Amino acid sequence: MVGVSLNGKLPFFIRGVSVPESIRISDKEFSTLKAAKQIGNRSIGGQAEHWMKIGRAIEKSSAFSYQHIQDALTGDYNPEELTPEEDAVFVDEYMDSLLTPTAEQDSFFTQRKKDKLGVGLDAKNNIITHHT
Repeated sequence: MVGVSLNGKLPFFIRGVSVPESIRISDKEFSTLKAAKQIGNRSIGGQAEHWMKIGRAIEKSSAFSYQHIQDALTGDYNPEELTPEEDAVFVDEYMDSLLTPTAEQDSFFTQRKKDKLGVGLDAKNNIITHHT
């Protein structure tokens, strides 16, 4: 529902009207959405919505436990005990976590940069002392 003001008076609501909102997704997932929309003859938004519905159904399934995945990512569950479906999600999320620095890592490398210490290695294993 959307609230609409009439001449500055209290809002009234229109059922079924949606307000556009932006969301941020990775370039990788956006490319995957663009490719998959062709198969299902959907818009990008329609494909994303389709996958959200599937995701909700899977998360509600007794054969799939997202809690197991979260626990495996924190070391509280043995990843070898995940079902094949859970394992596929676990691997994706684990790989994504390796590509996204934590706040602590950002802070660490910011301080190293300030101290003019190495912030990483280049392709030839030379120490990089600043971000390029």
